[in-house]
Amino acid sequence: MNLPIDFIDVTKELLGEEWDSFYHALKDLSPTSIRYNNKVEEFEQNQEKVAWCEKGFYLSKRPSFTFDPLFHAGVYYVQEASSMFLEQAVKQFVKTPVVALDLCAAPGGKSTHLIDLLPKNSILISNEINRQRAFVLSENIQKWGNTNCIVTNTSPADFERYQGMFDFILVDAPCSGEGMFRKDPNSITEWSLKNVENCVSRQRDILSKIWGTLKEEGILVYSTCTYNRHENEENVQWLKDTFSAEVLTIKCDSQWNVTQNEYGCRFLPHRTKGEGFFVSVLQKKTSENPVKLKPLNSYKIKNIELLNCLKSSDSFSLLSHQDILYAVPQAMESLVQNLLKNNTVLHAGVVLAQQKGKDFIPQTGLALSKSVDLSKVNSCNVDKETAVRFLQKENILINSSEGFVLISYQNVPLGWVKNLGNRCNNLYPKEWRIRNKQVF
Repeated sequence: MNLPIDFIDVTKELLGEEWDSFYHALKDLSPTSIRYNNKVEEFEQNQEKVAWCEKGFYLSKRPSFTFDPLFHAGVYYVQEASSMFLEQAVKQFVKTPVVALDLCAAPGGKSTHLIDLLPKNSILISNEINRQRAFVLSENIQKWGNTNCIVTNTSPADFERYQGMFDFILVDAPCSGEGMFRKDPNSITEWSLKNVENCVSRQRDILSKIWGTLKEEGILVYSTCTYNRHENEENVQWLKDTFSAEVLTIKCDSQWNVTQNEYGCRFLPHRTKGEGFFVSVLQKKTSENPVKLKPLNSYKIKNIELLNCLKSSDSFSLLSHQDILYAVPQAMESLVQNLLKNNTVLHAGVVLAQQKGKDFIPQTGLALSKSVDLSKVNSCNVDKETAVRFLQKENILINSSEGFVLISYQNVPLGWVKNLGNRCNNLYPKEWRIRNKQVF
């Protein structure tokens, strides 16, 4: 591995005698790890566990996730093990329902984790500024299947109107990517001291725009996938100096070998089984005048039959946006309406149906939702070959009654077809389809 001289100098200063061990670890293979969804009650138990994450596991080798229907169904997420440490920050400091924001959320690893970790009745806004990456985020959130999440595609500045609204904010900041050198060799060629400097400036700009949206006593988790002090400890000190933020200490088991100081926790590949990661938990000690959201009614529509496919369907409200119908938990209806008015919303609650004239076409988000009542839909369980062909958006034949049919694999929903008897119209989103071909 040909590392930049400046990077070597910076990390040698950071690590001291541990440099050689660190360098040798960078030449090892990057470990593969996954985190299970609670869509399934049981999962493979003979895998090596990620110590700081209840549902995180290492795999002995990297399989072909592309052709595993359960991956596309959101049964698990392929996530770097060190970043699963977010679980400790949330479990230790978030005890009651919150309104939360994941500001830099794509592709969705930490958001899908947050959805599972936050207390019941919490609401999560998962945001990504890059349009293309935001669609990937929306896809992964829908596959995870929770109803209490909103996906937006907007800039940090657009949230400034929501002063004092959030109890919890995660800023997994864009960074110089030093922690990804082993996993992504291309990131090495992009690294420079100038890029580090630019990242620090960008990180502080993001933090300054979002800090006012945090409530008094609210929690901000700041993280990067980099090693250097400039993007980590110095930014935390800047938050303390600029906003009087208080750093909270995350309790760590000594067996985890996490490197910890007064600013936060650092993961190093020669000490922990994972990539480079830094996380700090800060609490706001100054007061804000929280914004009061006005209720809006312009997006409401009348009931449709598909709403009855949801468990506790009377707890949802129906909203329409650009011919897409969303079933939104009533507790977050006002927030969704205001976001629809002021921000680019890509997803909210359950993506229920697309309206085409008088017809309502069920959407894949409904099929993948944990709130879908499988006893109220016509479903068909298929084998792996048929499931993969469905996910490739190819034509399949099924033994089922005509009409809309929910396709499942191992009794886990994948999406819809419209069964015409002699053939099926495959309703899987073309943007999500498996583009590679597999020969069975």
